Amino acid sequence: MSGVIQHIVVMGVSGAGKSTTGEALARRLGWPFTEGDSFHPAANVEKMHAGIPLTDADRDPWLHALATELTKAEARGQSSVMGCSSLKRAYRDILRSGAPRVRFLHVHGTREILADRLGHREGHFFPAKLLDSQLATLEALAPDEDGVVVDMALSVEDQVEAALRLLGLTPPAQS
Repeated sequence: MSGVIQHIVVMGVSGAGKSTTGEALARRLGWPFTEGDSFHPAANVEKMHAGIPLTDADRDPWLHALATELTKAEARGQSSVMGCSSLKRAYRDILRSGAPRVRFLHVHGTREILADRLGHREGHFFPAKLLDSQLATLEALAPDEDGVVVDMALSVEDQVEAALRLLGLTPPAQS
């Protein structure tokens, strides 16, 4: 399945480790990684920094920009990995509109681990007080969605190994 062009969106609430796991998975596969947060318009970043949860209307242009990035990778014939919260199925549907094979890797864990991570994170615009709004918004992957769940309590290496196994991906041979 690794020879087929596909796009893995590493999803989950803030603090789950989407970027860390996504970057590690992309390195392992030799695919480019796109940090979804870097596509947020300034107004969204300001809202989150102020502790105001984003609305669906706030997220819509951001999600469409990310879908466009998937379209561009697809047009280049390049599989990719992207970090994006993808909290609702409707958001994932927008991302799926960007390419024929968009799959999801949900990095999931307990509220306690998430709160601890957010409390110790520096240099990120997302305040810990928005965690509960994200958890309330989160919709688990449905059985008909192409995706898998890994436990964020695992080491990043073990998360990547689990993702590769569960997604049926074979990374290139390491030299």
